[in-house]
Amino acid sequence: MSTTSAEEIKTQIVLICQSLHQKGYLAAADGNVSYRLSDDEILITPSGVSKARMNTEQMAVVNLQGEVLSGRPSSERLMHLQVYRNCPEAKAVLHAHPPYSIAWSVARPDLKELPAEAMSELILAVGGVPFVPYARPSTQKMGDVLEPYLPEYRAMILSRHGALIWGENLEEVHNGIERVEHAAQVLSYAQQIGGITKLPEDEVSALKEMRQKIGSRIL
Repeated sequence: MSTTSAEEIKTQIVLICQSLHQKGYLAAADGNVSYRLSDDEILITPSGVSKARMNTEQMAVVNLQGEVLSGRPSSERLMHLQVYRNCPEAKAVLHAHPPYSIAWSVARPDLKELPAEAMSELILAVGGVPFVPYARPSTQKMGDVLEPYLPEYRAMILSRHGALIWGENLEEVHNGIERVEHAAQVLSYAQQIGGITKLPEDEVSALKEMRQKIGSRIL
């Protein structure tokens, strides 16, 4: 990839991080975004830097083995690398701390996934959003717990921690985090108002068939 293209990617990542902060999906130095520059080079946001005030010069580069090639990469790069190793189609990975998504994993540890069968757009746009078991942030365990969900799921809620989205470009992962958090918020409201209800089984089946025809990308 040319230097100009890499700089454009850096600028896109900075804008996405600012958007995540504005929406309340990040606080302080939380969250991280990465992009696969080549087969073995991963561009990733820096460690310990507020995403609201991050600039392109602070971006770091690591290889798939986790070796630092430049900069001071995010301490949570291990889970990003796990995605890239297991998902050949992955070009971008986004991790943020959207409040409603995290709240579901805190309040309902019995659930295996977000109640997608309550909402047609969640089935069509994402398919399903599993809750990944808790693992200590910034450890290899955080990467290991992702493996059973890869490459099947592109959107996941990390229990008591945040959400992780991977996709084929930065727009897909940005859309994905918005989609998951919006659904989590709607479901939270429904739970408060009177409880979550499911669509009829035949409708859920029809929606899942439509999803299969759409493919695996996040809408």
